[in-house]
Amino acid sequence: MPRVLVIGAGVVGASVAHHLAAAGAHVTVIEAGGPAAGTSSATFSIDVTHLKTPHTYYALNRRSAELHVRLGDELGGADWRHPVPLVQWGHTEQEQLVIRERAERLRSWGHACRTADPSELAELAPGVSPDACRADELVVHEHASWYDAPLFTRRLLDRAALNGADIRYGLRVTGMLRTGDRITGVVAEGRRFEADWVVNCTGPQAGHIAGLAGGSLPLNRVPGLVGESTRLPDQDRLGAILATPGVDLRPAPDGRVVSISWPVDAVLPPDVEGASDTARQTDAALEQALHRLGREVYAPLRAAEMAGVRLGVRPVPADGLPLVGCSAATPGLYTVVTHSGVTLAPALGLLAAKELISGASVPDLADYSPDRTPASDVLDESVQVMSSAGAITAA
Repeated sequence: MPRVLVIGAGVVGASVAHHLAAAGAHVTVIEAGGPAAGTSSATFSIDVTHLKTPHTYYALNRRSAELHVRLGDELGGADWRHPVPLVQWGHTEQEQLVIRERAERLRSWGHACRTADPSELAELAPGVSPDACRADELVVHEHASWYDAPLFTRRLLDRAALNGADIRYGLRVTGMLRTGDRITGVVAEGRRFEADWVVNCTGPQAGHIAGLAGGSLPLNRVPGLVGESTRLPDQDRLGAILATPGVDLRPAPDGRVVSISWPVDAVLPPDVEGASDTARQTDAALEQALHRLGREVYAPLRAAEMAGVRLGVRPVPADGLPLVGCSAATPGLYTVVTHSGVTLAPALGLLAAKELISGASVPDLADYSPDRTPASDVLDESVQVMSSAGAITAA
């Protein structure tokens, strides 16, 4: 069995490590911080299968959402997965047309969604403000879920450790080891770690790691804020995911509500992550804007406060599709990086482990090679939505 060094202990790295260790590989995980310390702790983390295009990518996301259930069987219960309906609406004619046409496409693909009268909001999400929805109809996705990403990450890492994985925290990779042209390990905090394969699962840092190996990745780094409210009374708890024109809301543990807003994210400076003073000022200014948008949609939030916001940096490949595999420019370095990592982690971890252990190409990953020429138009509809809101400012 190969020796595999996984860089990154976020949700994607944890899934890769779990599947490798379960298959008998000799796995070492190196992480600069702690488990789910990066983007995996600052993500809206819902099942976004309904936003995925083209069809092959939709199918991969749907398969991965189903694998969350199977992983629950393997790990003693999917306590990180919370099934709830997802409710969408638009305000303008164009917004409503896009949602309606998307629903028609999804139904043709066998996806469970339906249109509904806005009066159903009284049952689906009783706390929605009466004037928050001006649409003629809703689209309801019956089998959606939200995920507790940090908990999911810990469950995967715990099982990987039980299966023999060696997990090291507080080690930042600063260089690569080579034998000839092949990457055969890394240097982290002055220590050398050798392996048959090095797997780059560092999310928004994946381009930096590829650069240490002499390569590059077509990857955008897109900052975003995730807000979380204080606890709501039991009778006011949100029981659905709400996807609205200005803000998205979902339930969180202990009766809290998590929020994101593409319009809010669009005004974040691209370098906000690296400028701590700027980040604090931006968080303080936009935290209230995010909370205000949530209060306008979900009335119980008007009696709650914003407990805080987390700044995350999303790794968004140029065409929106995952980057998975080994580039010809960096043999021995295998990349797994994607947007929507919580949804996709089960499938990408499983498929990457198969490819690394067998040494043979896995057909399901053929479209996602890091060496592909990204399409001139973004293929993934969820990234199209992000781009149209201005959250992505450069390719």
